[in-house]
Amino acid sequence: MNVLVTGGAGYIGGHMVLALLDAGHNPIVFDNLSTGFRWSVPEGVPLVVGDVGDFELVLRTLQQHRIDAIAHFAAKLIVPESVSDPLGYYLNNTVKSRALMAAAVAAGVKKFVFSSTAAVYGDTSDKPIDENAPLGPLSPYGSSKQLTEIMLRDVAAAHGMRYVALRYFNVAGADPLMRHGQSTANATHLIKVAVQTALGMRSHMEVYGTDYPTPDGTCIRDYIHVSDLIAAHMQALNHLDQGGESLVMNCGYGHGYSVSEVIETVRKVSGKPVEARIGPRRAGDPASIVADPTRIRSKLGWEPRHDDLATIVDHSLRWESMLRERNLKL
Repeated sequence: MNVLVTGGAGYIGGHMVLALLDAGHNPIVFDNLSTGFRWSVPEGVPLVVGDVGDFELVLRTLQQHRIDAIAHFAAKLIVPESVSDPLGYYLNNTVKSRALMAAAVAAGVKKFVFSSTAAVYGDTSDKPIDENAPLGPLSPYGSSKQLTEIMLRDVAAAHGMRYVALRYFNVAGADPLMRHGQSTANATHLIKVAVQTALGMRSHMEVYGTDYPTPDGTCIRDYIHVSDLIAAHMQALNHLDQGGESLVMNCGYGHGYSVSEVIETVRKVSGKPVEARIGPRRAGDPASIVADPTRIRSKLGWEPRHDDLATIVDHSLRWESMLRERNLKL
């Protein structure tokens, strides 16, 4: 299968490229390299440098490479940044996704896997949340993804496309074989920041709020290993290839850890101190978001293999150490 991977030079999209190669498919990477890296694209994999909002370039790419399916990862994804720059997020995540869908329709591409987010739910109770819960994003980031889900639903109905939208919870970790990981220098992911602090790459880290209605006052999130997330994408792609119906599904483990628990796990796994300074809450941060993964387990038979916070942290530490050594040699 020929699969266009938008954002395929980035963190999650890059893992999808590896999984497609491992399964014998042909990935074609489409990335503007604003946060992705040319060096992360495996040798022999075509890389088209461009913007997903460029209808003509996307259409030409779809036609030239005879694309069978699209895996759409390209997006802006920093919640506080979306609060301060809502128009930028609606342009990048929603308007440009509309252009991508238009190109897919014009090229006759009928299979589409979309990288959505748990941020479409907004604030939730302390119970795991299922896909039927009301949507109420607290940030333009969440709203931009919700609008894209709506567009995808309507485009699919009008043009015979089938799709799977996966609502990510908090993605972390690295490829267990250390072929790929989170490489963005200023990434805001909690585990990456805590790992960099443990490795001495940061003098300290911030904890944004300790007065949430959670057991220790810090936010709770459902952390999913990137390899388990990508396994879900591969199963979603196979589901569509076999004629399966369109689906919207959570992608998380069904249990969460607080910010304080994550920091303590990084301390234990690394054996290093992690200085955490208390700061104010950030705009757009819900107290707790935990997935109910019942649907993805029943519909796709998805069974995670890395559901262990210490394993996620260990893989993140190993990748960050390798990345630091690579950057020092450049």
